[in-house]
Amino acid sequence: MKAVNFLICGVGGQGTVVASDIVAEVGLKAGYHVKKSDVLGLAVRGGSVISHVRWNPEELHAPMVGNGEVDIMLAFEPLEALRRLNFMKDTGIVVVNTQKIPPISVNTGKEEYPSDEDILARLKSRVKHVYPVDALKKALEMGNSKVINIVLIGFLSTLLHVEANYWKEAVRKFVAPKYLEVNLKAFEAGREIGGMK
Repeated sequence: MKAVNFLICGVGGQGTVVASDIVAEVGLKAGYHVKKSDVLGLAVRGGSVISHVRWNPEELHAPMVGNGEVDIMLAFEPLEALRRLNFMKDTGIVVVNTQKIPPISVNTGKEEYPSDEDILARLKSRVKHVYPVDALKKALEMGNSKVINIVLIGFLSTLLHVEANYWKEAVRKFVAPKYLEVNLKAFEAGREIGGMK
């Protein structure tokens, strides 16, 4: 077992906090000491949301991850990924949802949203591995745009040597029963995408 530091970032309403709850739960099931911290901006208004999750074989004291300490970033929005690059290790992995949610500064014309090529180039110049995932497309194929977070969790699960059942149990714990079936399908769809990387 080796320590893993995660940063999960996105925009309010995308399900990032549920995703971080699942990652923390999986770490506990896998036998790690786990710490978690959510930093909610204007989350209810579509502001930035950041969650720090740490898995460690030994006891942890600090829940927050410092600059240059993140092993895996799970970014629900490309611009949010760019904003958090300072947290990444050079050897790190960024999984980024390709769905763009322009901030107010872009909508009011004060700033321009970078091109897909520019975003990927900037991410790849900073970390070893970048995996763009069109989680929205996959979620819409399932008829529910709200399962983006679980598609991304499914992809993330393929990057870690942890039993798939731990992930499914965590999804069951944090997803409302009436949405469980579609979320479990979303998890498997994310794993399928991850298997093609």
